[in-house]
Amino acid sequence: MLAKGQPQAWLPEGFGQLVIQPVQAMSAAIQAIGSTQANANSNSYRVPVVKTDPSAAWVAEGEEIPASEQDLDEDADRFHKLAGLTIVSSELANDSNPDAAEQVGLGLARDIARKLDGAFFGSRGASENQPRGLGDITGVNAIATDTTAWQSLDPFTSATYAAENVGAQLAAFVANPNDALAIAQLKDQTGSNRPLLGTDPTTATKRLIDGVPLLTSPAVAAGNVWGLPGLGQVLIVVREDVKLVRDESVFFTSDRVALRATMRVTTLFPHPAAIQRISLKTADKAS
Repeated sequence: MLAKGQPQAWLPEGFGQLVIQPVQAMSAAIQAIGSTQANANSNSYRVPVVKTDPSAAWVAEGEEIPASEQDLDEDADRFHKLAGLTIVSSELANDSNPDAAEQVGLGLARDIARKLDGAFFGSRGASENQPRGLGDITGVNAIATDTTAWQSLDPFTSATYAAENVGAQLAAFVANPNDALAIAQLKDQTGSNRPLLGTDPTTATKRLIDGVPLLTSPAVAAGNVWGLPGLGQVLIVVREDVKLVRDESVFFTSDRVALRATMRVTTLFPHPAAIQRISLKTADKAS
């Protein structure tokens, strides 16, 4: 790959950006809360957590100020490898047209983004190959509706204020596309065509609930909507940019090239109480 005369579009540093940038754009989890780049030479990432603040008190002039202590903790996890593999013909791999490289990069990016969202909005269960997901976190604020279908935006308003009650602000709601469609079809009153969902005049396709963006991901279980806080209270940490390995020997007899993209990532949840899980009645029972 580093020899002279090789197609420049297929150098690792060039290809990496064709994958990592679309992953950031396609992943609903990263769209909602962003991502953090870790540059330290470590196989894990740690975030300090302040469980309780030191206390202040009113004191008279000249009196001793009562001492208090903070209750400190941390949230930590090791980085996990997320990889995508695709196979292309040698003709495509050697095409100097940047569009060819972009299409292959987008294909890998879509697969990596799906796997990242699947882990983030799901649960890793007994396997530790992937990072923790929202389903693994205890202490999340659960808001259960008493209906089997979306009927109002009241649960979302409750989630917004519940987050503020613990010192957080929601960065986004993320719903299954079918639930988002049902929510988007809610009207402000019977016989009206005006939707309850707000819009952003600067972005025609942006949907808002109480000013909070509503995003969609098939990785979110039907009947559930996650309210995710910002300001570092939920983190997706990327240890390395995407690395590309190109191998022409594995599929030698068919004249094809294997392209493998890998990245190391972890998720941290230092403030579980700020995370909001809104569930329909049937979804709450099923979970």
